[in-house]
Amino acid sequence: MTGTGGGYWRRLVRRLTTDVSELDADDLSRKAEAVGAIRACDCKSGQEVTVLGRLRSVELCPRDAAATLEAELYDGTEGVTLVWLGRRRIAGIEPGRTIKAKGRIAVRDGRKVLYNPYYELQNAS
Repeated sequence: MTGTGGGYWRRLVRRLTTDVSELDADDLSRKAEAVGAIRACDCKSGQEVTVLGRLRSVELCPRDAAATLEAELYDGTEGVTLVWLGRRRIAGIEPGRTIKAKGRIAVRDGRKVLYNPYYELQNAS
């Protein structure tokens, strides 16, 4: 077998012996890199970023009189909280959906946050 065959077997063995959640995280990281997104773990406060990942959770958070829709986006490295102020629901923003979001990173209570991000729903693949 040639040198390239060894790489195939190494990848196959890794896929068979690695935890599914770790493989999913690797897949998300590769997809993010392919569209030019920044890994969430590399985002810094105040930086304009594009992140791509899967929504882990979506919840309505009524704070005082104004409703807030919050979603946790996970890109395989770390989570980013997406916050839409004054929104109760956004079509397509649901757990399990992959989206690309753009905005300026803030840090709230030690978590990375994008307020009112521009977003694009991604096709399932």
